[in-house]
Amino acid sequence: MTLPNLKAITASALLLLPLALQAAPAKFVVDEEHFSMSFEIMHVGYAPVMGMFRDIEGEFEYDEETGELSSGKLMFKAASVFTNHEKRDDHVRNKDFLNAGAHPEITFVVTGFEKTGDNTGTVTGDLTLLGQTRPVDVDVTLNKSAEYPFGHEEYTLGISAETVIKRSDWGMTYGVDNGMVGDEVTLRFGFEAIKDGGWF
Repeated sequence: MTLPNLKAITASALLLLPLALQAAPAKFVVDEEHFSMSFEIMHVGYAPVMGMFRDIEGEFEYDEETGELSSGKLMFKAASVFTNHEKRDDHVRNKDFLNAGAHPEITFVVTGFEKTGDNTGTVTGDLTLLGQTRPVDVDVTLNKSAEYPFGHEEYTLGISAETVIKRSDWGMTYGVDNGMVGDEVTLRFGFEAIKDGGWF
């Protein structure tokens, strides 16, 4: 190989080096021990009933340098719903609401992301509920990103998120027409996510 050709190859390699050094999106896995997903819905117009799902898993790919959320998925087991009232929980699991026997999983799959501030953004995704899929926008806040101070000591993100949906858009209409149960449902998420799966 001639010296000029060697110089050309070296120069090309140096030009490509910054691209190679750019950080790729990292995978983050939701820490199931530090995840809460709650919902709130009005009951007969008097007061909101609050509940949560207790069986949840999820992961996503996020590039901190660019602020890009390239992919992600959350999954909730419908039968894990909890409202602190056993009889009501059984009702919410049946065909009037979640129909957990026929549709055991509720999923949210990320389709887009737009930054709205230094630590805030809007995640667009497909929410599948009762076998129907509809787009949903979720407001998210990155609360903290750092190595965990104890325990697993892995790099961790802390995230809060919130959205409001109309359950009738997914065919869940029980109690809507007579005002017994509200149509609008506020969904709130709070979780820690560990980089590259961490200790899992």
